[in-house]
Amino acid sequence: MMKLLREVISMKIRNIAIIAHVDHGKTTLVDQLLKLSGTFRDNEQVAERAMDSNALERERGITILAKNTAINYKDYRINIMDTPGHADFGGEVERIMNMVDGVLLVVDAYEGTMPQTRFVLKKALEAKVKPIVVINKVDRPVVRIQEVMDEVLELFMELGADDDQLDFPTVYTSALQGTSSLDSDINTQVNNMDCLFDMIIDEIPEPLVDEEGPLQFQPALLDYNDYVGRIGIGRIQRGKIKVNESVTCVRADGTHSQFRIQKLYGFLGLHRVEIKEASAGDIVAIAGLSDIGVGETVCTTGKEEPLPLLKIDEPTIQMVFGTNTSPFAGQDGKFVTARQIEERLFKETNRDVSLKIERIPNSEEWIVSGRGELHLSILIENMRREGYELQVSKPKVIIKEIDGVKYEPFEEVNIEAPDDCIGNVIESLGYRRGVLENMVSNDGQTSVTYTIPSRGMIGFMTNFLTMTKGYGIISHSFLEYRPMEGETVGERALGVLISIDNGQTTAYALGGVEDRGTMFVGPGVEVYEGMIVGEHSRDNDLVVNVTKGKQLTNTRSSSKDSTVVLKRPRTFNLEACLDYINDDELVEVTPENIRLRKRYLTEQERKQQNRLKAK
Repeated sequence: MMKLLREVISMKIRNIAIIAHVDHGKTTLVDQLLKLSGTFRDNEQVAERAMDSNALERERGITILAKNTAINYKDYRINIMDTPGHADFGGEVERIMNMVDGVLLVVDAYEGTMPQTRFVLKKALEAKVKPIVVINKVDRPVVRIQEVMDEVLELFMELGADDDQLDFPTVYTSALQGTSSLDSDINTQVNNMDCLFDMIIDEIPEPLVDEEGPLQFQPALLDYNDYVGRIGIGRIQRGKIKVNESVTCVRADGTHSQFRIQKLYGFLGLHRVEIKEASAGDIVAIAGLSDIGVGETVCTTGKEEPLPLLKIDEPTIQMVFGTNTSPFAGQDGKFVTARQIEERLFKETNRDVSLKIERIPNSEEWIVSGRGELHLSILIENMRREGYELQVSKPKVIIKEIDGVKYEPFEEVNIEAPDDCIGNVIESLGYRRGVLENMVSNDGQTSVTYTIPSRGMIGFMTNFLTMTKGYGIISHSFLEYRPMEGETVGERALGVLISIDNGQTTAYALGGVEDRGTMFVGPGVEVYEGMIVGEHSRDNDLVVNVTKGKQLTNTRSSSKDSTVVLKRPRTFNLEACLDYINDDELVEVTPENIRLRKRYLTEQERKQQNRLKAK
């Protein structure tokens, strides 16, 4: 393997990124490129969606973390960056563009250009990299290839592409089948990816770098492991880098830190392999400086010439994480103490530069800031699966104050829903201070584009799925900061049903409470005082007893009196819980359970807090 990699390092290099909307097939395309290039050994098994290494990525079919791989094709080494498709992870997309010379824009042959396509393509065009358009899924029963091509061209023009970028080459593929063609006719597809490989080599320029000058290396991504600490991944912009070489890191604040390159890694297929030396133009990973940061420049000592700092997207959403304080604390989790949770949160910042952690003084709580609800919910879900117990608050947008004026983040929201549902959607978005920008109806479906405060999107997803009966498609991306729109946006309209006691729910008790609203728990569930067990049918909270049993007597009753038929309780996943809660509520997260609760568990405490607020 080592000998093979040394040979690879000296090959001609092409650096590309793959960008696309969620679920347009880019990770599957990388699978086929890995298989059909011969990079894997004949006896090596390749998993489907090989680059989606995170369990959550495989479950959800989305790419969360940017990853890199390398492919050998003919005399070329092609470094491929598989980037996230969701706007919450847009900071990584932006930094990756600094490492590559071209992009493959993967577009679904039926769905065409989608909001996230727009978002990531804008980042690529701003970086002036060479685009290749890949029209994927051409084997679908229904395709709109010509219309999709027109949409792509229109999108390029809208985003201000220059003449060279507008003259983009196109390849037509079915990543699932492993076929490709330069012609849009499905009958011309051939059973390999040579059309795409050759186009990458012919159209993507080789890195314009100086191999002989003093070293310049700029990490664009971070990784971490317990053996070597923080790892910086980036492209060598100039010179050569060697293991055990003494170098200097020019920090973001201009200060210098001297260190030794302890480990140097290259990439081959899905493997990260140790190497001794690498030259300008290649993408490598280095270890040796425990707190190396994204955008800092590693230089030859005595010849420090820092590169321009990379822009890192600022967080727009924050939540409060805390130790679990419910009566059930410690029953499910392996890691429950403040020290363990704090270590895990700060460890995450070694990999994720868009994440900010701030300890709240004299408490066991932390303010965790990120790029969006998905960004933070994935962190919570990963911690839950690792055995952590914690409680989290409702997500809040981060408000900026500029010259005495409060500014808040706004988003562009694109929705497609059946005609008979769109009225309710429009009404709900209007209530959340959304502004309708565009509306198109076609074949029983209506598409709308809205500009809306990010606050208005918190809690919207749950309602959206209900309003559209699951048939709606929604995507949204960060637009800009604008002056704040009023104090309240999109508050929950209904109150909740709160358990008055600790114990196990009974069918008898639930049957008596069902008429008051919608239940979140069924019979036989352990609950505690202050836990939210349902949604009230009115706008106020109501305390209910869901644990009482039927009083037994020595009088026989007919069987119909003892049979209770309950409605199916409403269930929530983690994102739905975060969407649902109000400011005075929390989500309790453990490896086995996700529960909704009031911040103050007893009715007396809640009344006391309400009196204090009223003063």
